[in-house]
Amino acid sequence: MSTDTVRQIHAFLDATGLAYEVMDCDPELADTAVFCERYGFPLDHSVNTILVKAKTGGERFAACVLLATTRLDVNRVVRKRLEARRVSFASADETRDMTGMEIGGVTPICLPQDLPLWIDQRVMDAEYVILGGGDRSSKIKISPRVFEHVPSATIIDGLARLPPAEA
Repeated sequence: MSTDTVRQIHAFLDATGLAYEVMDCDPELADTAVFCERYGFPLDHSVNTILVKAKTGGERFAACVLLATTRLDVNRVVRKRLEARRVSFASADETRDMTGMEIGGVTPICLPQDLPLWIDQRVMDAEYVILGGGDRSSKIKISPRVFEHVPSATIIDGLARLPPAEA
C-alpha cells in the first residue's frame, strides 16, 4: 500500500471527528484470529472486510464487513443483493486489484467509491471495532459510527449469521 493511501485513510479518520487509535502489528500476525489472540483483543470487536463477487450475470463486487465471530451469509443475503445466481469470495489477487490492499489488512474505509460497502448490523452494535489499517502492519480501533461517514456504506440486518453451535 502506498504512503498516499495511508495518508488518505488517516485524513478520512481525522475528518470524522471520532476518536481512533492506529496500532502497529507484526504483518505475520495480521489475520484476525491470530491478531486478537496475540494482542489481547476480543473477536467480537474485530471485523473482517471480505470482498465478494458475482460469478453470473456480469462481474460485480461488494465489500462486506462483519464481526469475526460471525459468518457471511453468502448463499442467501449476498447472492440476493448482488442479483446473481452464484457468488464467491474474491481471490487474494482480485482483492488486491480492487482495493489496493492485502488480505489481513483490508480496511473498509477509503475503498473505491463505486464498490458497495455492506456492513452487518451487529458491527454497529459494538462499543468499538478493530479494522484493518490498510496494510498488514496496522489495525485501527474506532467506533463503528465511522461507517456513518462512508457514503457507499449500507447497514444490513442479517448480512452475517452466527456459526452453528459446535458439539
